[in-house]
Amino acid sequence: MGDPIPPIPNPNTPQSPPSSLPPPATAPLPPSSGRRFFSVPRPAIRVTSEFDSDSSVFFHKVSCQLFDRLAKLKLSFQNDPSGEIAFPQFGFLTKHFAVLYDLESRNALLRGSFDLANFLQVRATHDVKTDQIGEPDYLHIGCSTQCLSISCTFENSKSVLSCIHLGSCFLLKYHHRKEQQGEVAMVASLANPSYKLELSSLVPSVGLPRATIHFPLGEVSVEEKKTEEVENVLSVNGILKSHMLNGVCTALYKDNDLNLRYCYKDEEMSFIPSVSLPSNALSFAFKRRFSPSDKLSYWYHFDSSEWSTVYKHTIGKDLKFKAGYDSGVRLGWASLWVGEEEGKTKTAPMKMKVQFMLQVPQDDIGNSIFMFRVKKRWDF
Repeated sequence: MGDPIPPIPNPNTPQSPPSSLPPPATAPLPPSSGRRFFSVPRPAIRVTSEFDSDSSVFFHKVSCQLFDRLAKLKLSFQNDPSGEIAFPQFGFLTKHFAVLYDLESRNALLRGSFDLANFLQVRATHDVKTDQIGEPDYLHIGCSTQCLSISCTFENSKSVLSCIHLGSCFLLKYHHRKEQQGEVAMVASLANPSYKLELSSLVPSVGLPRATIHFPLGEVSVEEKKTEEVENVLSVNGILKSHMLNGVCTALYKDNDLNLRYCYKDEEMSFIPSVSLPSNALSFAFKRRFSPSDKLSYWYHFDSSEWSTVYKHTIGKDLKFKAGYDSGVRLGWASLWVGEEEGKTKTAPMKMKVQFMLQVPQDDIGNSIFMFRVKKRWDF
């Protein structure tokens, strides 16, 4: 008929608890180590030291990143073997602002830059004590849109450079110097963007403007000059390049001198003869790569019978050996690089770069010179 009605429980009768899974075990809380709300990680410190045996001077640089690499502190100085410190400089650098302070001269160099919505660009450098650190005061203000660009640059209040760009077809440039004459230039693209015409003249003008035409094979310029024999004469300068016989032929004409140069280059060999007229100075360079790790270079000048040669052998990217001879100074030499020659120290083995150099004069072998340079980086 139907399901039976369950009995009504008696409140006076003790009830057994329903079956259920045991509660999960909880790990004990670690003991409290004091009231520490936050911790600041120690910034990584980088130390780079370099020693040059030629000058017997140590170069040191210490730097560290701050605020999650938003800023950097930098300290650099030199010291000689006696321990005397020279040229200490302290720097604080960010992406848009930097301060370099010279401790000896008590002078500061300030640098700043910012961009506003890719429309306005401002760059500035200020030397508190002019010419103490060696960089001039500099201020650059630029304003650009899709078809118009205007910029103005001031340098030490002695030079002003103003430019106006209209797209890629027109440029007007004016350069004014306080102690000398100014110069104004205009560049216009012709029907073909590969051809451009440039007109420039001194301000105030002292003659005809200099005209330069740029084209895919080079450029040619014509300007008026004064000589001792003739008061005003037109001077033509230019450079032409053209592909010829699987190489590049270059003709450079300047101040009535013509230099003709041909360069042939493939994966294994380079051959570069050149001749200068009217001096008839002939020379050539020859380079031969025997393998990816061996290369020989040779230069010879017919007018002076001077020649030089260099042999290079590499093992990987961290070991390079060079040896050569120059008859002009009658000197033979050999060098060994441990660590990539043009690379950074942090990518070298053990973060260290070493260079050894031996120079042997042909006329005085006993007066040979051995030099070395070591650069090491430590990260803490």
